[in-house]
Amino acid sequence: MKKIVLIIAAIIFVFISFESHAQLFPTLGGQRAGISTAQFLKIGVGGRASAMGESFIAVANDASALYWNPAGVVQFEQHQVIFSHNQWVGDISHDFLGVVYHFDAANSIGASLISLSMKDMPVTTEFSPFGTGEYFGFSDFAFAITYSRKMTDKFSFGGTIRYIEETLDKLKMRGVMIDLGTYYWTGLGSSRFAVTVTNFGNNLAPDGEVILIGKRKKSEWQAFAPPTIFRIGFAFEPFENEEHSLTSSIQLNHPNDNSENVTAGFEYNWKKILYLRGGYKFNVDEQNISFGAGFCIPVSFTELNLDYAYSNFVRLGSAHRFSIILGL
Repeated sequence: MKKIVLIIAAIIFVFISFESHAQLFPTLGGQRAGISTAQFLKIGVGGRASAMGESFIAVANDASALYWNPAGVVQFEQHQVIFSHNQWVGDISHDFLGVVYHFDAANSIGASLISLSMKDMPVTTEFSPFGTGEYFGFSDFAFAITYSRKMTDKFSFGGTIRYIEETLDKLKMRGVMIDLGTYYWTGLGSSRFAVTVTNFGNNLAPDGEVILIGKRKKSEWQAFAPPTIFRIGFAFEPFENEEHSLTSSIQLNHPNDNSENVTAGFEYNWKKILYLRGGYKFNVDEQNISFGAGFCIPVSFTELNLDYAYSNFVRLGSAHRFSIILGL
């Protein structure tokens, strides 16, 4: 265990030292920013994962694994339902609903919904900069089916198929994407290792026609790649007994539309009732620190988990996430 602690400490030190540089791999930089669509798929879900700085794919042992790592869906025993509400920046509401059902100890399925919405906005033109009196709306929607299986007592694998739909006034963009994830218990203490690829699919372009000034029509649109992200994570408990435990996690993220970044997080647990969490994102321009808390409350036939997370933004303010998980 001492060796594991030293290894993790060394990794964290190396990643922190990279924080003063532009990125981990100079040939793969911020020049990729803005080249993908369906950005709502990158908004994290769940108060627990968000409070840990989204360093979560190697933890992923509750129903929020439907979003973070499909292989984590078999890492817990209860059937679970999760609802997460995120008051995102710019008065944007982001919601997640998911359910997990276990066939047996080795096979589990799940389904999830993601919804992003905001108030209608006024239509403006160069001739009517204060509005034409008309309004337009914008919204996002995704529905996913997940399957996960324990291949051995140490290794599990999972996959997700997701249908997404994005609506901007008269335009709609539709597509199908997949997530793949693995989860491996190394056998060294409680350490585990996870790898995921999320939002992998074909380029997407909207359908529909708009009428421009002068009654010109436009119906051809450029296609963009989905926001594919490759993640590698490692987690373990440096301290654990019957009353207290501490989970630490570190994760490398490689998005197709920005620089690589590193996230680190922790979760302190007291008697599996009270949880305190914190996290930090390195090499990310806007988001940085996050923290939160959670409670586990036994209620007659079920177990209720309430989680909250605060995420700080450098210029955009902050975001607040609330989530509820019911175990059956």
